Amino acid sequence: MIDNPLVMAYMGDTIYEQHIREFLIRKGISKIGELQQKSLDFVSAKSQRKHLEKLENANILTEEEIEIVKWGRNAKGAKTKNADIVTYRLATGLETLIGKLYFDGKLERIKEIMNFIVGEE
Repeated sequence: MIDNPLVMAYMGDTIYEQHIREFLIRKGISKIGELQQKSLDFVSAKSQRKHLEKLENANILTEEEIEIVKWGRNAKGAKTKNADIVTYRLATGLETLIGKLYFDGKLERIKEIMNFIVGEE
């Protein structure tokens, strides 16, 4: 079992971004510049924080999932220059959740969460 939340966040970042890229491409966006620009609405730390807060406010996450987010949020890791520390840690918490769900084989749950994030509930 992997017990490092930053390793979970590392994997979660990849899975999260893959879902976003696929969503945008399936929407019919085919210009790379536009894909990159639109992806910022989802993949930047600021955007991830916003989407995590929406998940929490809509009571989408289970108590166990909230604990995983906190586990990732509280991990001591690298600092970023593109976001304040609170925003960065909350984004890390969301990525940790996605990574943990992936390693636990909960792919349908990831899909549910990502569908909520992109507005396809």
